[in-house]
Amino acid sequence: MTSHDVTPDPPLTVEQLAVVKALSDEQVVELDKALLANCNNCWRKVAAVVGFTMTDKLMATFEGVPDVYYAQRVRELVERGTLESIGNLNYMRYSEVRRRQVIDE
Repeated sequence: MTSHDVTPDPPLTVEQLAVVKALSDEQVVELDKALLANCNNCWRKVAAVVGFTMTDKLMATFEGVPDVYYAQRVRELVERGTLESIGNLNYMRYSEVRRRQVIDE
């Protein structure tokens, strides 16, 4: 087991926080849309969603934005009810998300 396996995702460093704070509201919305585009109705590891989003050609716009921030945005989307989650979202490798399931009654 590595230390990454037993410790939660780290907080943003001062440098990373500066990069993130420089993002406009429109850029954050664009980033959220890209994250959602990599989610579907099946459970997917948060680390996979983050990784797929970071390698998307669209994400060249967000150079320097750390994976931990993407994971924070996933947590925000869960808090809003846009995504559902299982596992501890503080560990992106050990949590999963999917688009919120709407059950017809």
